[in-house]
Amino acid sequence: MQATLRIGELGQATGVDIETIRYYEKAGLLPGPARSANGYRAYGQAHLEQLAFIRRCRALDMALDEIRDLLRFKSQPESNCESVNLLLDAHIGHVATRIAELQGLERQLRALRAQCKKVRKARDCAILNQLAQPAALPARAAKKVTHVKGAAHAHLRAK
Repeated sequence: MQATLRIGELGQATGVDIETIRYYEKAGLLPGPARSANGYRAYGQAHLEQLAFIRRCRALDMALDEIRDLLRFKSQPESNCESVNLLLDAHIGHVATRIAELQGLERQLRALRAQCKKVRKARDCAILNQLAQPAALPARAAKKVTHVKGAAHAHLRAK
């Protein structure tokens, strides 16, 4: 007989938060568990392995749709992996784009930091004064900052 795990045990075994496990179930990434006689979710080895797979994909910053596709490919072990290669190539392209955006953000921050060489009163702070200007950042850069900010917040929530 296969050992069963409660949701908390599954979370501890994989390092995934309980609410995230429930979310993955609702999103169709993780099959729903059986229920024990007392109504608790009863997860098995297959759930543990699939959740670990999902977690490794998320650690590579893959989107849920990408993970869903990979799980579909994984469930068809006799098919060729060309589509998996294409998916990963596309993901590598997205990562390269984000790296370029982050490097641009770094340049902007370094240029802003370079405006203040000595400690002053806040009212005389060149950084604060520059940020207060309506044209402090080009419109395109402001859009990128918003995107990067969202990614950073998502990263912090994941920890």
